[in-house]
Amino acid sequence: MAQQGITPREKDYSQWYLDVIAAGELVDQSPVRGCMVIKPHGYGIWEAIQADLDARFKATGHVNAYFPLLIPESFLSKEADHVEGFAKECAVVTHHRLRSKEGGGVEPDPASKLEEPLIIRPTSETIIWHMYGKWIKSYRDLPLLINQWANVVRWEMRTRPFLRTTEFLWQEGHTAHATKDEAIEEATRMLGVYRDFARDTLALPVIPGIKSATERFAGAVETYTIEAMMQNGWALQAGTSHFLGQNFAKAFDVTFQSAEGSLEHVWATSWGVSTRLVGAVIMGHSDDTGLVLPPKIAPIQVVLVPIWRKDEDKAAVMDFAQAALESLQPHFRVHLDDREKMKPGAKYFEWERKGVPLRFEIGPRDVANNAVFCAKRTGDKKFGITVDDDFIDRVRTELNSIQQGLLDAAIARREANTHTVSDYAAMKAQMAIAPGFFLVPWHDDPVTEREIKDDCKATVRCFPLDAQDQAEGQACFYSGRPATHMAIFARAY
Repeated sequence: MAQQGITPREKDYSQWYLDVIAAGELVDQSPVRGCMVIKPHGYGIWEAIQADLDARFKATGHVNAYFPLLIPESFLSKEADHVEGFAKECAVVTHHRLRSKEGGGVEPDPASKLEEPLIIRPTSETIIWHMYGKWIKSYRDLPLLINQWANVVRWEMRTRPFLRTTEFLWQEGHTAHATKDEAIEEATRMLGVYRDFARDTLALPVIPGIKSATERFAGAVETYTIEAMMQNGWALQAGTSHFLGQNFAKAFDVTFQSAEGSLEHVWATSWGVSTRLVGAVIMGHSDDTGLVLPPKIAPIQVVLVPIWRKDEDKAAVMDFAQAALESLQPHFRVHLDDREKMKPGAKYFEWERKGVPLRFEIGPRDVANNAVFCAKRTGDKKFGITVDDDFIDRVRTELNSIQQGLLDAAIARREANTHTVSDYAAMKAQMAIAPGFFLVPWHDDPVTEREIKDDCKATVRCFPLDAQDQAEGQACFYSGRPATHMAIFARAY
C-alpha cells in the first residue's frame, strides 16, 4: 500500500479531509465530474449506517418501498416553490436511444426524442405524491408511512466527496396524515430519530432546530434540522425533516374521505439523511494519522494480525488467530489479516489509516499466554486480553469505551467552541480567530441574514429547539429590533 502523506488539520483542513479519504480507501474518482465511486471500505460504513437507521424506521412503523428514478417534467411544475428550488440542479433526459455517428462514436437519435422530458430525481416528492393520489381514498388508509433507500442527482458546481456530490445515496421518508397535528408530530418524531442516531451510533452530538425561511426545503412549510460541529468549528447539516403542510396534496389532488364523510386534503412530511453522514464522521472524529471510526459503524471493528519470525511458530500462531477469529465472528465485524508478503508494521499502518477501532497482535508469546495484544485506534498504551470465558465481554467493553470516548470528546469540543453573544461585532471578531457556533438573539429577516453571510460567511444554521424561551425580551444582536428567535450562526459546509 502506498504511504500517502496526510496534511495536518491545522495546516489545511480541506486537504486533510481529502487525504484521510484517500488514505482510508473510501472513494475513487469517477469519469463523471462530481460523482464518486464508493469503494468497499467506504460503502461498508454506509451499509452500517443504513442498517441502523432502517431498524429505527421500522421500529416506528415505517415500511420500505421504491419509486422510479425518472420523473415526468410536468410533475415538477405542479408545486411552484418545489420546482423553483430544484430547477437549477436537475439533470434532464430528452432521448431514449443512441445511434452510430459518422466517423465513429454515438449520438442521440433525433427520432427518439421524448414527447415529455424526464427528470432524474433530485428528490421524490412529486412522483410519490402522484402515487399517493392513487393509494389514498379514505381515512382508513392513513397514516401512510413509507421510506425509500435510493440515489438522487443534483447538479453541483463545486463538489467534495460525501459532503456535496452530483449523485449521492440517501433515504427519503414520505408520510401522509389525516391531520396537521399528526404530520407535525411525525416530522418532529423523525428529527428525534436522527438526533438519537447521530449521538448513539455516529458519536456526534447534534443540535436539533428549525431552519430559517431562507434555508427551508423547497415546498415545505417548516424544515427541522440537526446540526453537527466539525473539528474545525464549522457546521454540517446532518439531516432534515420537513412538515410539508398540504402543499403537495393540493398540487397532486390527494384527498381522503374523513370519518365524518367530508373530503379533505391530506397532510404531509418528508425527511432524509444521505452519504453526507460519512463525511460528518470523517470530519468529526478523524486525526492526522487517518480515519477514526465509531465502532458501531466501522466495517471492521476488530482486525487480527498474526506475527511470527520463525517458520516453526507459524502454525501455532495461525491456529490461535483462527480460533480467536471464529470466537469473535458471531459478535463483531472482524477480519484476519493473514497476508504473508506484508510486514506487520505496514499492516498496522494500513489499519490505522482505515480507522479500525481495535487491532489484535498475535505472536508466539501471546499464544503462550493465551492472549491477544490489543491496540486502540484512539490511542493509549497497548494491553493484553486473555482469550477465556470473558473474552467476548472484554472486547465489547473496549469497543463501547471507544464509542463513548469519541462522543465525550465531540461534546467537549462543541461546548468549548459554542459562544453566546449579544453583539454582532463580538461574533465577527471571535469568528476571525476561531469558527464555532454562536447562539444569538435574532430578529428573523432574510435581508439582514444575507448581509451577515456576505460580510463574514456565517449563516443561520437553525433556531435550536431548546433555546427559544431565551429570546423573549431580548434585542436582535445585529439590528437591535425585538428578537423573534434564538439562532445559531456558523460557517458551514
